Amino acid sequence: MFEITRETPNSSKILTEDALNFLGKFISAFEERRKQLLDDRENTQKSIDSGNFMSFPEDTSVRDGDWQVVPPPPDVAQRHVEITGPVDRKMIINALNSGADVFMADFEDSTSPTWDNIIDGHNNLIDANNRVIELIDEARGKTYSLNPESQTSLFVRPRGLHLLEKNILFDGHPISASIFDFAMYVFHNHQNRLNAGLGIYFYIPKLENANESQLWDDMFTLAEDELGIPRSSIRATVLLETISASYEIEEMLYSLREHSLGMNAGRWDYIFSAIKRHRNVEGVIFPDRSQITMTVPFMKAYTELLVESCHKRGAHAIGGMSAFIPNRKDPEVTEKAFENVKNDKLREATMG
Repeated sequence: MFEITRETPNSSKILTEDALNFLGKFISAFEERRKQLLDDRENTQKSIDSGNFMSFPEDTSVRDGDWQVVPPPPDVAQRHVEITGPVDRKMIINALNSGADVFMADFEDSTSPTWDNIIDGHNNLIDANNRVIELIDEARGKTYSLNPESQTSLFVRPRGLHLLEKNILFDGHPISASIFDFAMYVFHNHQNRLNAGLGIYFYIPKLENANESQLWDDMFTLAEDELGIPRSSIRATVLLETISASYEIEEMLYSLREHSLGMNAGRWDYIFSAIKRHRNVEGVIFPDRSQITMTVPFMKAYTELLVESCHKRGAHAIGGMSAFIPNRKDPEVTEKAFENVKNDKLREATMG
């Protein structure tokens, strides 16, 4: 059924027989549906290319309905400061020791998806949830370990639905990277998380519509049922980072209402999505990226709708990442970066 193309030092710890059996249930249940959703993305592009405009769903029953998402657990009720980074050992330790409200361990944009990196990342997260994660840097004579007092909440961002994990085959075919990252993390960490009184938290990237968020919700439900854990143990914050998804915010929240932890305004990928979706539409030209700030009309409109929709449905509206990088060698650059982050977050807080 499964074929592992290459072993790594930690692969036997992650790819156990029980873990692979668990993973196989998700491949069997959702792989064909995932492929259909990717075909739907292509059909949407063809529609836009032929001159049609994106619009809100004709069925208004969800938007008109009286419903709320499930309230957030106490440990993630406050999300004022969130940071993100790859799933390497040093990053996880330093991030969890940072004092931030949330650290998003990222298998997606900030991790090069080599097989070693992916397997090691899952191993690192197991150690982090066991609170035994440690790194000895012999070259520098330093030891990094988790502060026992750390209260930073750990979220995980799996790779997007469009990506494949080619180092593990199911019936001879590469499997979904999303399903792999999700299933491995849940299987290996659910018990430690629940024993500590915590949920299993995710950030979900690159969703295009409510059908895709429904796929994720169904995966969450199947995992909870298979593992015998309470409903809503698994929670997810959706990254609103595609222009098509902005037309279905409430529908996406509704599909995830038993598992939602709000939405995050993923600005940079949203800009990319707007450019990509309209690349063949005559007369649609975007300026240089430096000119597309959060105050331009189409960006302001999308964030205002996100805030309004989330607050209406009892969900967190989370500000997007500020990609201003300090420079240790240039205090002036660092000061400017901090000032940009401050202004950016002040604007978001004012919006709600």
